Amino acid sequence: MSRKVKSGIAGGVVVVALVFVSIAVASRQFKPAQTTIPTTLVKRGDVEITVTIPGEFRAPHSSILVAPQVNGTLQIVSMLPTGAKVKPGDIVVEFDPSEQEYNYDQADSQFRQAEQEIVKAKADAEVQAAQDQTALLKAKFDVRAAELEVQRNELLSDIDAKKNNLALEEAKRKLAQLQVDAKSRSLAGQAGLDVVVARRDAAKLAMQVAKTNIENMQVKSTIDGVVSAKENRDASGGFFTGGMVLPEYRAGDLVFPGRPLAEVLDVGQMEVQAKISENDRANVTPNQVAEIRVDAHPGLVYPAKVKSVAGLAARDRWSNESSKMFDTSFQLDQSTGDIKPGVSAMVLVHGAKLNNVLSLPPQCLFERDGKQVIYVKGANGFEPLVVQVKYRTETQVVVEGVDAGAIVSLVNPTTRDGGSKGAAKKSAGAL
Repeated sequence: MSRKVKSGIAGGVVVVALVFVSIAVASRQFKPAQTTIPTTLVKRGDVEITVTIPGEFRAPHSSILVAPQVNGTLQIVSMLPTGAKVKPGDIVVEFDPSEQEYNYDQADSQFRQAEQEIVKAKADAEVQAAQDQTALLKAKFDVRAAELEVQRNELLSDIDAKKNNLALEEAKRKLAQLQVDAKSRSLAGQAGLDVVVARRDAAKLAMQVAKTNIENMQVKSTIDGVVSAKENRDASGGFFTGGMVLPEYRAGDLVFPGRPLAEVLDVGQMEVQAKISENDRANVTPNQVAEIRVDAHPGLVYPAKVKSVAGLAARDRWSNESSKMFDTSFQLDQSTGDIKPGVSAMVLVHGAKLNNVLSLPPQCLFERDGKQVIYVKGANGFEPLVVQVKYRTETQVVVEGVDAGAIVSLVNPTTRDGGSKGAAKKSAGAL
């Protein structure tokens, strides 16, 4: 074989080798990256159904203090701040009583004037009655005298007899008229007296109302507790929108009658209010044992129990949460000391203890065709498996229908595989 032929063969071999090397490098370069799918194992063992939810300390018993129902302006002179401790009879809010004191003085003056008018009306009535009695006696005497004169008519002429008869009729007419007039004056006097008495009674009632209003200018606590001032919704002129921060009532504010001003919270027996999710609702029942951990005091734990669980979900039209929440209250087994209402806490509810069950993290569950499935790793990758969910909490799910020790995906592998296949097809098309 000639040297030129050998040289051409060697060159061709080199070119082929370079082509294969280039293809290998290109295939390695464009090969899609392998996606790592996080997994976990199905565990068999004992599981305690516990529910952990945030809560807030509340006082189950309280007393609302409202502005007195009075006619007129109410201005706060002094008011205890939020957090102040009070006892029954302590003044929480005090209003300016000057307007009510003026009303009392006016009513008192009217009452005294009416009393004097009553005395005068009674005296005038007595004088008029005496005068009418005298006039009646004189009229009766005149009638009797005329009757005696008429008895002498047989001895007198016809003219004189007629005169006597006319005189008797006139005397009787005057007597009857005096009787009517006396009765009318008596009734008129009594009516006038009744008017003055009514005016006196009205003034007396106004005095009593003003006196009561003056006493109500001091709003006092009826129980032992802590003061919690209310928001002054009139500070914005009656206009209020969601998210607006309103100031609390304080000295100098003008208040409408009947407005809630403050609330005295009985902190002797506190409880914790919380909202549990729809998933945890079935795992929480009254009288269950719970623990209250105070966020502001790490390590401080209060034993408690479930007091009540709402049967209907709380509805809040301003909330964007799609999950339903249920109001739940927890009763503490001991006093909370200096912890005030509104302090945040973490509630741990101890539920039933399940023995020898299969459990998974809740991230392993997916919904497919209306069923709960998990993705179990097999020889050909991850395969969906329908399981039965027995219990569900925020941290664990107790299931049936899968073997212990099975490798389960924590994410949906079908979504990730689809993305990898799409990337591989794109790379192959580029080549």
